Amino acid sequence: MSEVFSGTLPSIVTASFASSFILMLSVGNLGGRLAWAAVSDKIGRPATFHMFTLGSIAIYASLPTIIQQVVQNQSAASLGAFCGLSVAAISMFGGVYSILPAYESDLFGTKYVGANHGKMLLFSSTAAIAGPSSFLYLKSLSEKAAITDLVSKIDPAAFKEKFGSDVSALDTLIEAKTVTVTKLMEIVPPGVLDPTPFLYDTSFYSIAAAIGVGAVAHAMIRPVNPKWYEKVE
Repeated sequence: MSEVFSGTLPSIVTASFASSFILMLSVGNLGGRLAWAAVSDKIGRPATFHMFTLGSIAIYASLPTIIQQVVQNQSAASLGAFCGLSVAAISMFGGVYSILPAYESDLFGTKYVGANHGKMLLFSSTAAIAGPSSFLYLKSLSEKAAITDLVSKIDPAAFKEKFGSDVSALDTLIEAKTVTVTKLMEIVPPGVLDPTPFLYDTSFYSIAAAIGVGAVAHAMIRPVNPKWYEKVE
């Protein structure tokens, strides 16, 4: 929140605002566990999970555009939309965990729901480790690309004066955190846009694509073939 928006709306996006945003996400997580469970009772669990997948795709795919609107127009309304959609996405995350055991029972029966849910939690834990790491890796790639683009617009003499090395040593300077987007913005020509707010765009699109795969997988779920039913002796 602070990294992306504080430079654009410093009077709004303060440390207090960022803390409140985290609180909102927590409320969304808890509220989603209650609200989505009620929704699933009304429309059914398959339809609710379709809402989770398709809704999440729309949310994550739209966030880069909303960020762009905030930056270009300094729009507090777009910032509110970003916060609202983030809470909605987290509410779906909470909703999944509240509905999943019952949905597993619907699909595979109740006898082994404990074992089935344990397997789901195992994969969920794996995703909880791999997901943030992948997210940060994509962000680092975007950051490196942004740095390279900024350097191409900077006078080599100004770069050497600022960092004490030629542009040819850029990769080494990036790895050492000597060259950063913030430091480069101090010597770029006037009118060059700060790319910091857009460093997460690739990550958001990648998340939307990954959920898209999940949406297709969920749409392919069919009832278990009777030949696999446990025989009663």
